Amino acid sequence: MEVECIPFKETGYFSQLICDYLDQKKELTSFYNRFPLLENFDEQIKEKASNYPKANRTVLVNSLTSQYKNIEISNGTQQNINALKDEKTFTVVTGHQLNLFTGPLYFLYKIVSTINLAKKLNEEHPNHHFVPVYWMATEDHDFDEINYFNLHGKKVLWNRKAAGAVGRLSTGGLEDVFEIFVAELGNLGLTDSLKELFRSSYLEHSNLTEATRHLANALFGEQGLVIIDGDDKQLKELLVPYAKKDILEQTPFKRISETIEELSKASSDYNIQVNPREINYFYLKDGLRERIVEKKGKYQVVNTHIQFSKEELLQELETFPERFSPNVVARPLYQEVILPNLCYIGGGGELAYWLELKSYFDEVGVTFPMLMLRNSALLITEKQSEKVEKMGLKVSHLFMKQHSLINKKIRDISNIDIDFSPQKKLLEEQFQHMYDLAEQTDKSFLGAVKAQEVKQKKGLDALEKRLLKAQKKKLKDHVVRLTDLQNELFPNQSLQERQLNFSEIYLEMGDSLIPLLLDKLDPFSKNFIILRHS
Repeated sequence: MEVECIPFKETGYFSQLICDYLDQKKELTSFYNRFPLLENFDEQIKEKASNYPKANRTVLVNSLTSQYKNIEISNGTQQNINALKDEKTFTVVTGHQLNLFTGPLYFLYKIVSTINLAKKLNEEHPNHHFVPVYWMATEDHDFDEINYFNLHGKKVLWNRKAAGAVGRLSTGGLEDVFEIFVAELGNLGLTDSLKELFRSSYLEHSNLTEATRHLANALFGEQGLVIIDGDDKQLKELLVPYAKKDILEQTPFKRISETIEELSKASSDYNIQVNPREINYFYLKDGLRERIVEKKGKYQVVNTHIQFSKEELLQELETFPERFSPNVVARPLYQEVILPNLCYIGGGGELAYWLELKSYFDEVGVTFPMLMLRNSALLITEKQSEKVEKMGLKVSHLFMKQHSLINKKIRDISNIDIDFSPQKKLLEEQFQHMYDLAEQTDKSFLGAVKAQEVKQKKGLDALEKRLLKAQKKKLKDHVVRLTDLQNELFPNQSLQERQLNFSEIYLEMGDSLIPLLLDKLDPFSKNFIILRHS
């Protein structure tokens, strides 16, 4: 197995904000706590240990024990849950939606990054223990984002009506999806394992939360992964004081709004990921998850007739905390309140909105976690690698936009020079003499010279494009082979990890897929990794 690395900022697929964060630009230092370097974990451990209540550990372990009571649990996971009682045990966390059959391939990369970080910390800090955690986004209500996965260029879709938190959705109707999945797999090798994994996950569990827990546990339980569901009354009770500050004092709205303004001042290239609301909680019941808004002293649940006075809302929060669901702004705080967590591992978009939150955490006295960009990888077969070499390219070239890649290839293989830069330089030299002449005569002549220069440069650009187009036509076979290969590795002109489901790779690699990722992905790497496999 060969490994090749490309710096994230050279791939063209990561935002300026994330590239600057990875470079530890000084403009961003106030927006995070500590950068995720191995040597920085000592201080993070001390800080988290000092303000994570011991009582929260008891609640956490009791809740996890209850959540795992109906699932076969590995020794590693059981030991990790038990270890969370100890004040020297900490977590590292990733989170993800309940995508059907894991959704995109990077679901695996997130969890592998988290497991490998925990392993590395256990090696470096033998007097402490570190537990990898997958936080299931069970309270999400964006069903259209999770109800499908891609296989062989086709969308395998769970088509049904849905409302409320997705984790509570019945798995009824997934028998039809299973039949479509089986038909698409056909009689290819290694299909039996995939069929059984889908069947046991979705057809033997009553709701999407339990199905996803079974699936993630089947894939990573032997690595000691702990899977947590935040839709839990015991855990929500720990959130009550912070929910009150949000609803009554609008603390996150004020602090995060200020941070967004500061980020915008730091660079106009930084895109804001999320905007806080005055109240960052939904009201949650079966089939219902709607925003809480305050209007004229009353607290209303939008799109319903439910409303509360201030006193009634506080009573509802105290009595039924499970009915209050944090949004994308409040959920990170919830996570850090209930877990003895040191680091969050996520994608670029996730880290971008976490960078908006630190002042809010500081205000409410909760330790802000270290933020680590998850691993990203491109899996390429030996046959595909050979094609790249025969074309005289490097795999890194395939990250280019397709039109730029084609132009590069045509220029490389063409037997004529398509680059008109020398002609443009000569033209500029000739016009310089005209500018010198213009300085000695009427100033109106200067404008005419400038206009003529622009016109002739545009003419050269047009000729260069026409010549390139003619060569593309002449060398059509090269263009077709190149675009076919890039489309294989970058489906829909996007990263492989954002489009393919793990099952497509599993059909090629079988049970060696996850061990390979565990062996080759380094959570401290600042590179996009290319893995060649047979």
